[in-house]
Amino acid sequence: MLPQPIVEQLVAIVGESRLLLEADDLQRFGVDRTTLWQAAPCGVVLPGTVEEVQSIVRLANQYNLAVVPSGGRTGLSGGAVAKDGELVVALDRMNQVIEFNPVDRSVKVGAGMITGQLQQFAEEQGLFYPVDFASSGSSQIGGNIATNAGGIKVIKYGMTRNWVAGLKVVNGAGDLFELNKGLAKNNTGYDLRHLFIGSEGTLGLICEATIQLAATPLESSVMVLGIEYFSEIVDVLTCFSRDLDLSAFEFFSQQALDKVVAHRGHAVPFQTETAFYALLEFEHSSPDVVDKAMELFERCVDKGWVMDGVLSQSLSQAKNLWKLREDISETLWQWQPYKNDISVRISRMADFLGEVDQLVMEQYPDFEIIWYGHIGDGNLHLNILKPEVLSVDQFHSKCANVSSSIGQLLAKYEGSVSAEHGVGLLKKDYLHYSRSAVEMDMMRSIKRAFDPNHIMNPGKLFDC
Repeated sequence: MLPQPIVEQLVAIVGESRLLLEADDLQRFGVDRTTLWQAAPCGVVLPGTVEEVQSIVRLANQYNLAVVPSGGRTGLSGGAVAKDGELVVALDRMNQVIEFNPVDRSVKVGAGMITGQLQQFAEEQGLFYPVDFASSGSSQIGGNIATNAGGIKVIKYGMTRNWVAGLKVVNGAGDLFELNKGLAKNNTGYDLRHLFIGSEGTLGLICEATIQLAATPLESSVMVLGIEYFSEIVDVLTCFSRDLDLSAFEFFSQQALDKVVAHRGHAVPFQTETAFYALLEFEHSSPDVVDKAMELFERCVDKGWVMDGVLSQSLSQAKNLWKLREDISETLWQWQPYKNDISVRISRMADFLGEVDQLVMEQYPDFEIIWYGHIGDGNLHLNILKPEVLSVDQFHSKCANVSSSIGQLLAKYEGSVSAEHGVGLLKKDYLHYSRSAVEMDMMRSIKRAFDPNHIMNPGKLFDC
């Protein structure tokens, strides 16, 4: 429970209705999409201005009160979990478009703006915000930036980092920083903006962001290809990307397709069943591009890499094909999956996946494994489904052993234990597989500089 003096001062900052202390609110704002930890915040405060955020952080420093930033709470690594009596600072009210500049093709928004709303705003201006993923309808821009969110179009447009032209942040001491100010060129020493991108709320609170927008993309077509061996997915990617400007190249397994078709009612793309499926998207300005895609498809069939395939003939068919991939994550939640969000270089993916499959089959034969991911940028999602015979605690204990073994493989392949979901609570014990001891000490030094009293999202990313 919050001491009464703190309650009174928070009410003075944001108003009585914007300090939430009821159990239902604490539960709702105290967790993200992970299910391993119980929400136990001391309160939830909803500031509406940067000045209110500053006042809250300074008050937290005065009382040595830990703060957990909260966005859309769609994270998958426990980065927004408040389990130890922290104060949750939710940015939901800071969701306005602050300024739009058509000359610069940029928009300044509050950190609480929903990703999908930013995409819609860009579309209304005849522009495009390309960072897209399944949770765009509920995730917030501040959280996207704090985790450097990726998604389905990274192969063409890059991560969130590529689109952040400026930030207004409050650090752990309550100081206000305006970082980069929307400049395209600013070669004046350390770019502190990039420290906050991907920092998972451990350095401070992102309050406003200046986002660069892109030109509206051309009309797109979608292909789904049936492929028997994972190594041949990489061959297909190499073949298509050499001659087409791909905007996406995704993959999923037959098991993933079976789950989505059974539980979402989607139609299979074609009758041939294969071990894996590749979904690729490309923009085109003329029929020649589509003809080139079909030529490449026929080349892959002749090589024996592709068993069957389909090319979208309409916008609605393209959307339906995308649903086969996009709906996998939501479909799997009913099995309480243990998720590994990992990456290796594309050239090493086939060997890595083969070793992981062998490891899991030998040591954990009762586990059902579902593979899917963003193959075009080397990002694999390994989902281990909970067997009915295991309790949640038993299941996660076994999965921790799996993650350690996979971490050792990632170290061998020079990969990452977290490709796009962040580290949070879930991955911090495995961070050393991707970061050296010197790097981790340096990150702790950076945190001390921005958050001297260690109040910002403590216990996430690493322990100080």
